[in-house]
Amino acid sequence: MNRIFVNETISKIGEKVKVSGWVHVRRDHGKIIFIDLRDRSGLLQVVFAGNEDLRQKADQLRSEWVVSIEGTVKERPENLKNPKIETGGIELAAEELEVLNESKTPPFSPYGRSPEGGEIGEKDKVNEELRMEYRYLDLRDPKMQKNLIKRSEILRFLNNYFKEHGFLEIETPNLTKGTPEGAREFVVPSRKHPGKFYVLPQSPQQFKQLLMVAGLERYFQIARCFRDEDSRGDRQPEFTQLDVEMSFIEEGDVLELIEGMMIKLIETVFPEKKLSKKPFPQLNYDEVMEKYQTD
Repeated sequence: MNRIFVNETISKIGEKVKVSGWVHVRRDHGKIIFIDLRDRSGLLQVVFAGNEDLRQKADQLRSEWVVSIEGTVKERPENLKNPKIETGGIELAAEELEVLNESKTPPFSPYGRSPEGGEIGEKDKVNEELRMEYRYLDLRDPKMQKNLIKRSEILRFLNNYFKEHGFLEIETPNLTKGTPEGAREFVVPSRKHPGKFYVLPQSPQQFKQLLMVAGLERYFQIARCFRDEDSRGDRQPEFTQLDVEMSFIEEGDVLELIEGMMIKLIETVFPEKKLSKKPFPQLNYDEVMEKYQTD
């Protein structure tokens, strides 16, 4: 049987399914044991009842153990439904349980706030150094996972948007020669040519200009850039940027393209957010300086 995500069980009432993930919470009610199973899509309540051998096996489970469970999806009684989670109207009546991996007690709770709401968890009190040491635990936090999922959705949107507008996605080299830009460069020694070095690109600037001269006309990429700078809130040694170049265009073409991108991005990836003005207001330099005293 193929495994499905937790949030896919909503449409499987009455069907037998297989789910896999982490034991989020275990609750022992004597003859019945409940666990909340967690995967990246959410939580699912699993019920172990009736089968004594299965119940005893479930009694050994602890938080963060990795398990695979087969069972039948059932609708919860009306008075037991939980509107705080996506799967709150159903539960899985377990029929088979496989422990894929046990877990030692983690150094901190890997999720800050419960996905169901509630008090601040241990993780909110953990210092950054410990979180970085156990990064895999830190990334189990639903809030952290949500950030990565949103980032993936944004990248997918950008890829589709620019291809729909006639752009070619072209990767440019990461090992190149030095170019004068706004920061120091990371130097990479050449094994084949002792005493000579590559540098990591601060941006694809020269490569994309070369592509325009070559007649590719419309280029984009999600580019990795490297700048040997002191770490600050708005400075990182390695970062990702949307890189775009066009030929045979005027200022208005750029404004139209980027404004359309921003509007559609918000409407597609962040539908809960509302733009106060469409199209965007345009101010000239004098108006900006008079109103904001900075450009």
